[in-house]
Amino acid sequence: MTASKQANVTPERVARTTNLMTTVSQDRYGGPEVLKLKPAAKPIPKDNEILVRVYAAPVTAAGTFMREGSPYIGRLFMGLFKPKFDIPGTGFSGEVEAVGSTVQKFKEGDQVFGEKIFAQGTFSQYITLPEDDVIFIKPKNVTHAEAAPVTDGHLTSLNFLQNVVQLKPGQRILIVGASGSLGSAAVQLAAHRGAHVTGVCSSKNVEWVKNLGAHAVIDYTKEDFTKTSTPYDVIYDTLGKSSFRACKPVLSRRGVYMSPVLDFGLLLQVLWTSFIGKKKARFSATGMVPKPQLNTMMKTLAQLIAEGKLITVIDRKYPMEQIVEASAYVDSGRKKGNVVITME
Repeated sequence: MTASKQANVTPERVARTTNLMTTVSQDRYGGPEVLKLKPAAKPIPKDNEILVRVYAAPVTAAGTFMREGSPYIGRLFMGLFKPKFDIPGTGFSGEVEAVGSTVQKFKEGDQVFGEKIFAQGTFSQYITLPEDDVIFIKPKNVTHAEAAPVTDGHLTSLNFLQNVVQLKPGQRILIVGASGSLGSAAVQLAAHRGAHVTGVCSSKNVEWVKNLGAHAVIDYTKEDFTKTSTPYDVIYDTLGKSSFRACKPVLSRRGVYMSPVLDFGLLLQVLWTSFIGKKKARFSATGMVPKPQLNTMMKTLAQLIAEGKLITVIDRKYPMEQIVEASAYVDSGRKKGNVVITME
């Protein structure tokens, strides 16, 4: 049964009442079934805010962790027993519908994309944001569906390749989960920086990952990348499926293992290797990076996208009322690139 049937509400029905909108609501931690469609008051922008009509928002693996409230340490920021904010979602792309009295950077009709962090989320027909938040004019050569996931895979991977390590031309990097949202962006960004890129994915995605820019691809169904004879300067595990200990033998003398998926084991290794040994384990929560730094990275990404040097791969698009199905598909681990919900 879809979320719309469970909630007995559709975006079209709510749209008939102009001061209401449809949102995806979550009142507890759990699986996709905790997501329900819910009517809510259409927000009114404050003096320094813009009102955005959302056309697309990404459904992400990171969103799964937040929906489930895992790891538990994350609940210190998200809410101990239930979500602090009942509307999930972080990335978005849409159109500015109204601006506050002091807003100068944006005007009505601007096509924009960006993300909301630690606030009511983007799985909503309308959102408000301060004009100095993580928000940019959408490049004209991409659709809203293609722009919405940029703050997930693209931004996270740029943070890791540029800030967690300073990936240099000629260095060898292995990207685990090369066909996913973070991985497909990382392959392109690493190749653009002049690194020698090896991707890890399943058999069906090998040629596709090569076409993204990987110099070599390891089919994990046939070969264990932790037992190869090639040393890597960087191993970027976008899925958190491996570990520093397992990857250490194939790291170069001063190699780095890094992952955006934090568990207790990685936390211990990050702390341990910060003091001992030449090989390092590293982690970063991109959402915790200061907004000025996020905006600088977003500017870089927007330029690469506008120049046609970076693409967003869309696997599937779902209407908003199929958010449960979209989330279940992401949870299955079978997606290639990105999944988005649309509110157009």
